[in-house]
Amino acid sequence: MLAKISSISLLGLETYLVEIEVDVAQGLPAVAVVGLPDTAVKESKERVKSAIKNSGYCYPSERITINLAPADVRKEGPAFDLPIALGILAATSQINPESLKEYIILGELALDGKIRPVRGALSVALGMRTDKRKRRKLILPEENAAEAAVVNNVEVYPLGSLVEAVGFISGNIAVSNYKVDLEQLLDSSSNYEVDFSDVKGHLIAKRALEIAASGYHNILMIGPPGTGKTMLAKRLPTILPEMALEEMFETTKIYSVAGLLKANQALITNRPFRTVHHTASDIALVGGGTVPKPGEVSLAHNGVLFLDELPEFHRDALEALRQPIEEGRVVVARASRTVDFLSRFLLCLTMNPCPCGYYGSSKTCYCSPAQIQKYRTKISGPLLDRIDIHVEIQELRYSELISIQESESSRGIRERVYRARDMQLARLRNSGIYFNSQMNHKLIKKFCQITDEARELLRRAVDEIGISARAYYKILKVARTIADLAGSQDIRIEHIAEAVNYRCLDRNIWS
Repeated sequence: MLAKISSISLLGLETYLVEIEVDVAQGLPAVAVVGLPDTAVKESKERVKSAIKNSGYCYPSERITINLAPADVRKEGPAFDLPIALGILAATSQINPESLKEYIILGELALDGKIRPVRGALSVALGMRTDKRKRRKLILPEENAAEAAVVNNVEVYPLGSLVEAVGFISGNIAVSNYKVDLEQLLDSSSNYEVDFSDVKGHLIAKRALEIAASGYHNILMIGPPGTGKTMLAKRLPTILPEMALEEMFETTKIYSVAGLLKANQALITNRPFRTVHHTASDIALVGGGTVPKPGEVSLAHNGVLFLDELPEFHRDALEALRQPIEEGRVVVARASRTVDFLSRFLLCLTMNPCPCGYYGSSKTCYCSPAQIQKYRTKISGPLLDRIDIHVEIQELRYSELISIQESESSRGIRERVYRARDMQLARLRNSGIYFNSQMNHKLIKKFCQITDEARELLRRAVDEIGISARAYYKILKVARTIADLAGSQDIRIEHIAEAVNYRCLDRNIWS
């Protein structure tokens, strides 16, 4: 007898429908799984056999053929366990095959019949909205119910075991449609354990981070060890604007596909902050592998990617960042497929001025000029050119360390960021972007008009520093953000002067 069950599989961040056909026919006992299954799918026959027997159902002693269509696309992961098991029970008349037609089913089976969580439940729920047959009922593991239930017009039925699944499909067990309160989820956003009120001094660095957060500009902080570079970077997400619902969906999809969502977590409501160790490879950073998976640049999507001690990273790993920084996405090409991962992030970098870290500080630096030059040239010009803001972090004076005056909180800074963001959204509406840093040349020409005196200042700065065309446009975009923070529609000379000042490290350190 033949039974058909519908499931959904992942291809990068996207999904495609998989039709599972189970045929039980006379012949020697054997199980054949066809349709380009990977090892995890092939091994499902053993998990399914044990789960069916341990759940009290009859496993057929006949030839079982399982086809996963479309047959020319590789199937991965254990999410087909539950639909295969239900297909075998339907093909042997232990449940009604007709009752399976209105559901999309996925779940991994334990040997005792319990249903374990799978990756990509949110992507699956979003993919169901494009189903031509308009099936809107989804059966999946209990731990994945919350993330799938945030999608409107999809009925989510969380189940804990194969016995419960059979009882629900047969109508013997009532399972209610799982609901999530989106308003309550959104109210829980922007809760952080750190705050800028903990940071003493560093007014210039705080100003630079405020500009970076307002326009989503990449930033590099350079200073001796212990001056607070990492502490400042960790507080950057606290002043970023709250994520829109669409941004939450994008970020949660990536974490769901990567298997990093916590059990029963519905959405990621805070902007991600990803700290990468300097031993990370280029694949760990940008994604890839035999089965392409998102890397750190994608896990930082809509948030902050933090690289501490920048020159200690492998050169090839750093150079792999160029395309994600510019394009906002990573294209992983393999012989059998091409996968597209989103990677729109704010890049925050820190480094010491020399190998020992004390060049230019109050402590003695014992590095030779050759050592310092070698250390700094680990960062290539093309990568440095893509960093909008460079700022030097100075050592704090004793009077600043013992000061009892309370520093400005993240909330106060974030209010100014919000006002600047509102100006950007109004200006950039219908353009498909959210921040000044994302403007292309056409939008820069339209929205970054400057006064004659500001143009003359910019010309002199370009001639003195010798910056590239890319850096020139980044100065204009940073100046646009500075003007937004000042509430000005026009980019004036003081805005250009401040923006140029954040490129002075091109001359002071790398020349």
